[in-house]
Amino acid sequence: MITTCMGCGAPLQTVDPALPGYIPQSTKEREQILCRRCFRIRHYNEVSPVSIQKEEFERILKELGGKRALILNVVDLFDFEGSWIQGLERFVGENPLVLVANKIDLLPRQTNLAKVETWLMDEVKKKRLETHKVILVSARRGIGVEQVKTLIESYANERDIYVVGTANVGKSTLVNKLLHLFGESQDVGLTTSRYPGTTLSTVKMKIPQFHHVIVDTPGVLTTSRLTDLVSPESLKLITPEKVINPKIYQLNSGQTLFVGGLVRFDFVAGGSQSFVGYFANQLSMHRTKLENADALYEKHLGELLKPPGPDDPATLRDLVTHKFKIRKGPAVDIVIAGLGWISVRGKEEADLRVHVPRGIHVSVRKAII
Repeated sequence: MITTCMGCGAPLQTVDPALPGYIPQSTKEREQILCRRCFRIRHYNEVSPVSIQKEEFERILKELGGKRALILNVVDLFDFEGSWIQGLERFVGENPLVLVANKIDLLPRQTNLAKVETWLMDEVKKKRLETHKVILVSARRGIGVEQVKTLIESYANERDIYVVGTANVGKSTLVNKLLHLFGESQDVGLTTSRYPGTTLSTVKMKIPQFHHVIVDTPGVLTTSRLTDLVSPESLKLITPEKVINPKIYQLNSGQTLFVGGLVRFDFVAGGSQSFVGYFANQLSMHRTKLENADALYEKHLGELLKPPGPDDPATLRDLVTHKFKIRKGPAVDIVIAGLGWISVRGKEEADLRVHVPRGIHVSVRKAII
């Protein structure tokens, strides 16, 4: 008898509809079983939050070092810092690791992908992780997935393939595309959605004509990314679905940019220069004078400045300040985990204040574009 959901990996049970893996008694004898939660996600795009323990994800990662495996570490290219698994080097062991950078289809069309790949290699070296290869893909559109398939073929008679990453980076979408390329039926596939935590446990999928399996692992949930904290309605506003259209602002000192109601970006002092926002197209940005910023936030939060909305936690309205002094020189990005970044062109020095919800990670990096 089948004991786990084919879509999310949760152990099946017929007792409590509020817990993961619930199925009605009448479906127990079917050949392929989806739990009620997966069924509703697939057919109705319905959100059904469940309690997921971070310790379970860490237990799975810790076991990797003792296995003979090829590890595909999937990261979100649009949210590289937020989707990086902290301490991953401790879990890899002697296994080969490949960095699969997903969602290249979101980057502006003029982006030089060869430079992006070089940028990624440099960033990985800073994290002191030995990477066998970097592959740029769009799992949703199938770009670059054939290259991942070819790599798997060279290992799949010797090792299982483990797909790891934080929640919502596109692991399950990638696995589904790979299985399709290997000739697997479209009726067999993992449940995918924009909502973090869709996969609840490891799901093993047989690779046709090979000895070993692809193992999709649950995404590691974080508390430092906005994508893990906002409500489902707000997630629609901050998640890019199409190629990003950069928004360019020529700012003088004493001006402020609001990114929805989640980020306030103050240009406190410095020479007039351009700032470029890379965020979901549907997420609005507003410019105002620094002296008017407090009043605008107080009056229009949740309306003109949204998200947050009424269903978002109150903590998203508790903004803390991060201070940055940007020197003249090469362009840098100020990155807000789970949201996007503002590129500072570096033509002049800039004294900046970035206000974000408490606990959200903000960092400065060499510009990716």
